[in-house]
Amino acid sequence: MEISSGGGVVLEGVHSSVAALDALDCEDNFLAAGVGIGADVDVLQRRYELRLTRLEVVKRLEAQLAAVKAVDVAEAVEIQHAMLAPDAPMHECTYAEMSAVEEIAGVLTISSGAAGAFVEQSRRACSLPPVMDALAAGALSWQHARIVADETEGLTPDGAAALVAHFFDPDASKPARGAAPGELVPSRFRVKVRTWRERHHPESLQKRHAKGVADRRMEYTPDRDGMAWIALRLPGDTASAIWNRTTATARGLQGPNEPRTLTQLRPDIAASLLLGTGTPAREAAAGEAAGRTGDAAGTGAGSVSGTGSAAGSNSDVGRVPTPRADVLVMVPVFSLLSVTDEPAELDGHGPIPASMARKLVTDGAESFYRVLVDPRDGAPLEIGRTRYRLTETIKQWIRMRDGKCTFPGCSNRTPDNDTDHLTAWKHGGRTDVRNLGQLCPKHHRLKHARPWVPDAATENSPPGWTSPTGRHYKPEHPDPNPTQWPQWLMPGERLCLDASPEDLPQWEPDDDQLIDLNDLSPEDPVWAEFFTKPFVLSG
Repeated sequence: MEISSGGGVVLEGVHSSVAALDALDCEDNFLAAGVGIGADVDVLQRRYELRLTRLEVVKRLEAQLAAVKAVDVAEAVEIQHAMLAPDAPMHECTYAEMSAVEEIAGVLTISSGAAGAFVEQSRRACSLPPVMDALAAGALSWQHARIVADETEGLTPDGAAALVAHFFDPDASKPARGAAPGELVPSRFRVKVRTWRERHHPESLQKRHAKGVADRRMEYTPDRDGMAWIALRLPGDTASAIWNRTTATARGLQGPNEPRTLTQLRPDIAASLLLGTGTPAREAAAGEAAGRTGDAAGTGAGSVSGTGSAAGSNSDVGRVPTPRADVLVMVPVFSLLSVTDEPAELDGHGPIPASMARKLVTDGAESFYRVLVDPRDGAPLEIGRTRYRLTETIKQWIRMRDGKCTFPGCSNRTPDNDTDHLTAWKHGGRTDVRNLGQLCPKHHRLKHARPWVPDAATENSPPGWTSPTGRHYKPEHPDPNPTQWPQWLMPGERLCLDASPEDLPQWEPDDDQLIDLNDLSPEDPVWAEFFTKPFVLSG
């Protein structure tokens, strides 16, 4: 296989732009020093103009460097394939490309998903010479080139060439009018390209929709303040029906005694139905009630199907239950006991309020694993085990330690990740936490197909990795913070977890209404009342 060498041509533009930046910098230095300046020169105005000119050159240089990266990425994968035998089986070709993508991800410090997308976009851009010529000249940004690469996906070579010619060839039969691609902001350029694609696509919308349906999915994204986003990619009619149904149900629940807004009710209803508390009959009743209201108001909400009585009986719909799924909750000891309100850590999400953690541990005890956190350094102390065997508890500990797939750059946190022997059992590897690591199925397969070598793990640290080309990637260590101590501990006091009660600092109530239990007689009837009261965590 002959490997092209497009990087050399692209680098000529890079050298030219760097020289232009050097010249502008020299002029600016002369102006700043006041050397060789004529009386008619407005120094501040000229230095302002130099900043703008430098921004233009930097923009051009960034585009040219993006062209260098795209060419190198595409050729790196091409070379990896050239290293295989001509009759190599398909799975060898797949693993060769997968390994190359992971190497690129490590070098660029991006996720493997982002690297895979970058490889595909670079390949498509490099297959479109007019686009690469414009990028190498700095006439458009990588964002513009990526838009063309994205919008030509799925087109035939002739269709992609026609799209590119329309926007980049002024001699085409019907060239694009108005501003050149690089003169449009990327969002407007995407609208123009997508509009042309939809009008000239050789495949019917029905066929393209069928392919889009095959790509339907759900995505989860943690957010700030203990919140998260759930997104669904569905056929348009299904998504519209879900929106209309939750809206109709929410309208049916609204009333004088319902404080939640329509915006708040929609996600509550969706959560209650997905997690199993809202029954279809009750939900349909709410939809029917809202539908009648919508008909009267002329809003069209009556198109939502449903039968039943008024929404007043829908006490369960919209009430979000405690989730029941295997999730680890790392709770500081003092926070679990309601002594402090330090945030806990929800596996796969991040910080959550202490009240939420206490509610999960109590209401979802069968599926939420309580992990106590050492108040001295924030490290995990122990993991609760109520129904799992010891081997399963070890898996949960590794999941807690690693947080995600340990492969460099991977952010897969799914509970379906594999617990893999870092040193294989047949090579003398033991089954303990120091020789086990979490790997997603994709990287588990890659580890056994290509020489990606993990380091040894420790009890509290995941393994690092060495790539086939010898690059080493350190593990993503957890960064626990020392826990927050209760205010009643005096400054300078240090609590030893192994200390006896006599060694602990004495607490004195700061409220006259509080009782110091040390002052009570053992025969005081308050003790009998205290020991008969069940222990309940506050929510």
